[in-house]
Amino acid sequence: MTAPASLALRTKLTPVTPVLRAATAALWRPDGLRQRYVRYLTAMHPLVRASVPLLERAAERCAESADLAAYYIRHAEEERDHDTWLLEDLAAAGAGPAAVPHPVVVELAGAQYYRIEHEHPVALLGYIAVLEGNAPGPRLADRLTEATGLPAGAFRTLREHAELDGGHLADLHRLLDDLALPPDRQTAVSVSALHTAQLLTRLFLSLAAEPGGHP
Repeated sequence: MTAPASLALRTKLTPVTPVLRAATAALWRPDGLRQRYVRYLTAMHPLVRASVPLLERAAERCAESADLAAYYIRHAEEERDHDTWLLEDLAAAGAGPAAVPHPVVVELAGAQYYRIEHEHPVALLGYIAVLEGNAPGPRLADRLTEATGLPAGAFRTLREHAELDGGHLADLHRLLDDLALPPDRQTAVSVSALHTAQLLTRLFLSLAAEPGGHP
């Protein structure tokens, strides 16, 4: 009996998950956390800003799958204006958006544009699965507020995504199972997810390094 597509994806991500979690732990270590959190917000703003355009473009490219297109349209509405939350978080932290996006952020979003246009828009599900499968924990915002001394208003995005992303991930897993994708489409989702996990690990290690240093 073939395993459900969602279980197959989680199984393929199992080997890379500890590496990503270690990079996340390095990002949130106590020393220098205030400055590192601001760097995190600055890096995440352009990534989140790309979310709605990616979802909308993927929906446009889903001519043969009304269910997948409907999911992307619905998810785009759920993600709309989250980039504004990040700008507000940055302002509360006394900072502003980056003039130039972090290069790994460009790779993360850019790879999805390529996959949507030249592979298949279903590949975006792998990207979403990794980002929402590694959402902030429910107590992270409180811990960072205490550790950094920044105002509570600098942590809205973390708080909101800690509440929202678990439900979003469950929806994605149900969709994956309901779509009954052929093997080549399942492979596209898995490759996208593994690539995303690799890039997200690189991003977090880069942000965890000292400014101007290397992870």
